[in-house]
Amino acid sequence: MTEAGYGSGLTRLQRATWIFGRTLVAVVAKIWFRAEVHGRENLPTTGAFILSPVHRSNLDTPLLPIIRRAPIRFMGKDSLWEASRFGAWFLTSLGGFPVDRDGADRGALRLAESILERGETLVMFPEGTRRSGPVILEENMFDGASFLAGRLQIPIVPVGIGGSERAMPIGKKVVYPRKIVFIIGEPIGPPERNANGRVSRRSVREHTDLLRQRLQVLFDDAMEMIS
Repeated sequence: MTEAGYGSGLTRLQRATWIFGRTLVAVVAKIWFRAEVHGRENLPTTGAFILSPVHRSNLDTPLLPIIRRAPIRFMGKDSLWEASRFGAWFLTSLGGFPVDRDGADRGALRLAESILERGETLVMFPEGTRRSGPVILEENMFDGASFLAGRLQIPIVPVGIGGSERAMPIGKKVVYPRKIVFIIGEPIGPPERNANGRVSRRSVREHTDLLRQRLQVLFDDAMEMIS
C-alpha cells in the first residue's frame, strides 16, 4: 500500500473491522487480564490528540482499543507488515501503519501528521520501543509526540499501563493471566509557539520531559493497583 493509502481515512470495511476487533479484544482483556480502565473522562471528545502510553510489553498496542470506542491509529514496526499479506491488511484495517525503526522514518512522520490533521487519534509511544522496569528514563524518551503536538497545536493524553510486563515480558511468547490496569491522565497542552509562530527545540524537549513526569506518576499508580 502506498504512503497515501496508509494515511487516508478508514473505509467502512476498516471501521467494521475495528468494531469487531475492539469487541474481541475487550472480551479477552476482561476475562484473561481482568483489565480495568480508569480516567476515560480525560479523553477529549472532539478534535485530534495523541495518545502516549508507557510501553512495557507487546500487549500494550493490541489492548489499547479497550480504552475508547472510536478508532485509533497507531504505528508499528514494518516487519509486522512484511510477515504476511493478511496480517498487513488486518493491521491496516485496525488503523495501523508501518514505521522503519532503524532510522528516521520521515514518511511515517508525514503520515502521522496527516492523520492528526484529519482530526483522528494517534498512538505514539514516547519511549519508542518496549522498555523494562519501574522507571521511565529520560534518555529513553523521544521527542516525536511533543514535536507533532507543537507543530499542530494539539494535546497529548498520557496513559499509564500496569501489569502488561508481567503478563507478557520482553523475550517471552507466553501470555500469562495477569491483571492489567490502564490509567488515562489529563491532557497535556502542546508546547507554545514563540513570537515567530514556531516551537523551539528547547520547548519540545521540555515538553517531552513534562510528559515523562506525568507518565511516571500514572505508571506508578497503575502498578499499585495491580499489586
